[in-house]
Amino acid sequence: MSRKNSDRYSFLRTIRMSPAENQRIIEYAEISGITVSEYIRRKCFGGRPITAYTDLASIRELRRLGGLLKHNFETVREGGCDPRIADEMEDTIAAIRRAIERLGLRDKN
Repeated sequence: MSRKNSDRYSFLRTIRMSPAENQRIIEYAEISGITVSEYIRRKCFGGRPITAYTDLASIRELRRLGGLLKHNFETVREGGCDPRIADEMEDTIAAIRRAIERLGLRDKN
């Protein structure tokens, strides 16, 4: 390792956070395909944008499935259905939305 690289990240800072916050940062870094340190540096100091490491085809497939479910839900709702089924379908659509956000659009906050 050259002298220039060894001086690049020579300071260590410690911060306190909750277990949930720590887990969230770890997950964000993993999804982005970078280390936790690099993730925190980019969030704090800018630099290259953080791009999700997730395959875009997976996100497209989740969106497609969500669209199909939403269409199916509208058809079932028009025909009248058990309220429990409607609630379950709404929960499923919401879960798909959350999965898409977690996989692809995390860094927009």
